[in-house]
Amino acid sequence: MSETVSVRNNTLPIVMICVLFFVFGCVTWANSTWIQFFKLSFSLTDTQSFLVTFSSYIAFFFLALPSSVILKKLGFKNGIVMGLFVLALGSLLFIPAARLQSFSLFLIGIFIQGSALALLQTAANPYMTIIGPIESAAKRISMAGICNKFAGIIVPLIMGTLFLANASTIEEQITSAGTDMERVRHVGELLGRVNTPSVVLAVFFSLLAFIFIKVKLPDVEEENEVIDSNSEKTLSKTSLFHYPHLFLGALCIFLYVGAEVMAGDIIGVYGKRLGLSADISTYLTSLTLTAMLVGYIVGIIAIPKYISQQKALYVCAVLGIVFSILAYLLPGFPSIVFIALLGLANSLMWPAIFPLGIQGLGKFTKIGSAVMIMGISGGAIWPLFYGFLSETLHLNFQLAYFIAVIPCYLYILFFALKGHKIGLKES
Repeated sequence: MSETVSVRNNTLPIVMICVLFFVFGCVTWANSTWIQFFKLSFSLTDTQSFLVTFSSYIAFFFLALPSSVILKKLGFKNGIVMGLFVLALGSLLFIPAARLQSFSLFLIGIFIQGSALALLQTAANPYMTIIGPIESAAKRISMAGICNKFAGIIVPLIMGTLFLANASTIEEQITSAGTDMERVRHVGELLGRVNTPSVVLAVFFSLLAFIFIKVKLPDVEEENEVIDSNSEKTLSKTSLFHYPHLFLGALCIFLYVGAEVMAGDIIGVYGKRLGLSADISTYLTSLTLTAMLVGYIVGIIAIPKYISQQKALYVCAVLGIVFSILAYLLPGFPSIVFIALLGLANSLMWPAIFPLGIQGLGKFTKIGSAVMIMGISGGAIWPLFYGFLSETLHLNFQLAYFIAVIPCYLYILFFALKGHKIGLKES
């Protein structure tokens, strides 16, 4: 029988999961730089460059449920170790992709990394949720979120410096290249910048895997985690489909991640459309993530002492609606500021949605968590939807952005007010 984690001995597990969330941030928030880097290297349209986020996030749709099976067979810790080694493999694939100047091979590497993150997140999120009282789950996930968003702040800065230094000059060189051979040479020099960082990341992920092998982490018995006070009611439910709030929560995650990716990964493209140079726009993601970090700190202080996670989700949804409207109405740099401030609106959504979605699942917690993780695939769809609106339908890009994100925040508001209670016994 697995050892149940108590409040007294959960410090080490929380620290280790926070390290994992930092890794998640390093990988996922690299997408904002990859979008602009590949757009420059391969002369892509906005929509084509958004295949980066598609490749990264669509993996969650296909791998989340298989990940729950893998975790059941291997166990929590071994699943994490496997995920970290797969992350290393995906990083190393960038080296031949750069040498072959193959955008498709880069996308395969990003998909492999996304598959690893699906496994890691399927393990980490429920673990952090049920390692303590469900009422304070948003607070614990906020702690992990700080690590994630801190990585999101520094990674675009580091990657922008490594990969997009003198981006405007390079863009001019590639565009004005007189021959195909000259253009290939410029692109090769640019893509060659990924080699050393890819090796460093692969080594880092592998070393972290060995640390997890050595560290003893207690398991949690989600089968015994019954949130409803009426245990007979919970035990009478024999299928996931008896929990409609779970699927409403998965849809909420789907829309939330779509909105988060739009604010974090797409802000650089948005800034360029407003006339900012490539040298500046590559760092805009750090502004969004800084706003998110502020929100996570507020969450740690306020949840659940001053505000419930349901109320926090309601407030964040309202802020998302207000900031989206202002970003659409205002011109120039103020519009960019409110896109960045969407990071503040998004900050407490994941920490609130996830525990609300899996509350009361009892023995179905692990598979229910995998269903929730599938919702991360929203990050694959929403940038392409935005690209379709702005480039295929030729809508004004600010209007296209507004049309893309406002339904997300409206649904999140519904979930905060009513959706999370549907199917649950009213207290």
